[in-house]
Amino acid sequence: MAQKPSIPKGTRDFSPVEVAKRNYIFGVIKSSFERFGFQAIETPSFENSETLMGKYGDEGDRLIFKILNSGDYLSKADDRAYNNKDSNKLTASISEKALRYDLTVPFARYVVQRQNDITFPFKRYQIQPVWRADRPQKGRFREFFQCDADVVGSNSLLQEVEFVQLYDDVFAKLGLEGITIKINNRKILSGIADVIGAKDKLIDFTVALDKLDKIGEEKVKEEMLSKGISQEGINKLQPLFSIQGSFESQIESLKTILKSSDEGLKGIEELAYIDSAITSVGLKTASLQLDVTLARGLNYYTGAIFEVTAPKNVQMGSIGGGGRYDDLAGIFGLNDVSGVGISFGLDRIYLVLDELNLFPETIANSVEVLFINFGESEALYCLKAILKLREAEINTEIYPDNAKMKKQMNYANKREIPFVVLVGEEEMKSDCYTLKNMKSGEQTKCSLSELINAIQ
Repeated sequence: MAQKPSIPKGTRDFSPVEVAKRNYIFGVIKSSFERFGFQAIETPSFENSETLMGKYGDEGDRLIFKILNSGDYLSKADDRAYNNKDSNKLTASISEKALRYDLTVPFARYVVQRQNDITFPFKRYQIQPVWRADRPQKGRFREFFQCDADVVGSNSLLQEVEFVQLYDDVFAKLGLEGITIKINNRKILSGIADVIGAKDKLIDFTVALDKLDKIGEEKVKEEMLSKGISQEGINKLQPLFSIQGSFESQIESLKTILKSSDEGLKGIEELAYIDSAITSVGLKTASLQLDVTLARGLNYYTGAIFEVTAPKNVQMGSIGGGGRYDDLAGIFGLNDVSGVGISFGLDRIYLVLDELNLFPETIANSVEVLFINFGESEALYCLKAILKLREAEINTEIYPDNAKMKKQMNYANKREIPFVVLVGEEEMKSDCYTLKNMKSGEQTKCSLSELINAIQ
C-alpha cells in the first residue's frame, strides 16, 4: 500500500477559497502601495549564502534554509569539518546558496547592483514568499509571504510619517479597527545600553528586550545576566519596564533617563517629530503608540522601528513591522544610502480577518454564471453566449458533461455560483435564455443583452 503523501511542517496547501481571500488582501495592500508611489520589483527566491549570512544576527542565521550544492557535493566537503562534525564549517563547503530569509537584504543587494539605473529616492514594493527554519505555531510558518515597502536614498523623517499613514490606510480598507502601530527608535535603545554600561552588548540587550511581551520581565533580566550584562546595569533599566502614559509623557520620561546620551536624545527628537506630524494629520482607524521596550532584534535597524499589533480581542502576535536602516546598503559596498521600510504579515492578517469575519461574502465567488449542459447541440449554442459574457468581464463556465440536472445544480450550489443559465430546445427556437437566481430561486426568460445586464 502506497504511503500517504504529506507536506513539510510549517508549509500549507491553499484551497480555492483560501487563495481568493489571500488575493483579496494582496490586492488591498498592492493598491495602497501604488497610490503611495511605490514601484514593484521581484528578486530570486534564493541568494548566494554570503548575501544573507551575517545580516540578521546569530538567531537569524540559524533560521536560514541552506541549499545543498548540486552534484556530488560531498566530494568538495571540508574533510576536517566532516570528521569533527563541525556543522558550521561543513555547511560552508557544501552549500553556496540559501533561500531568502526576508525581502529587505535582497532589496539592499538589488539597490547596490543597480545603483546606476535607479532614480533616488527609490520607492519599491515587493510581494513574494520567504523561508525561515522556525518552529511552526499559530500564525508562524516556515514558508510565508511578505509584503514590503521601502524607500532608499532619503534621510527625511517624512518617510516614517508616510509609513504610519500607509499602515493606517491598508488596515482601514481591510475593515480592521483597533490596530495599534507601536514605534520606538534604535538610537534610544543604544542610548539606554550606554547608560547601563552595556554598549558593547547592544545586540544581546536588544534581542533580550524584544522578548519582553513573550517571556516577561524576569526572564528578560535572566537572559541579560546570562549574556554578561551586569546586575547594576539591569537595575538601572527598571524605570524602562514601568514607563507608561501618553506618547508625550513617555517622551518626557525618556529625556530624564537619557539626559547623558546624545544618541538617545537624538532618537527622542526623531520620535517627537513623527508623533507631532501624525497628530496634525490624524489617522483613520489606527493609533500610534510609543513602546520603549520595542526592539525588533535585527542588526540592521538604526532609527525608528515599527511593530503593528492586532485588535485586543484577537490573540495574535505582530501583523506588521519595520524600521530605518541607514547603513544596510553599506554591507554591500554602497555607503551613505539611508533606507526605511515596513512589512505586512499576510498570514497573520488573514487569520485576524477570518476570526473577525471581515472578508467580503462574495470574495470566493470566482464564477458568477454556470450554463447547464443539456446535450451537444445545446452546449454549442451556449458557447456563443458564454463568449459574450466573458467579453463583458463576467466569469462564466459551462458544465462539461451532459449529466443529470440534479448533479449539475448541486455543483452550482457547492461552488456557490449565484446564477445558472438553462438552454433547451424551446430557448434555442426562440433565441433566448432562462436565467435562474440560485439564492431566490426566481427564473426569467431573457435575450442575451438582457442576460448580461441582469447579471451585471
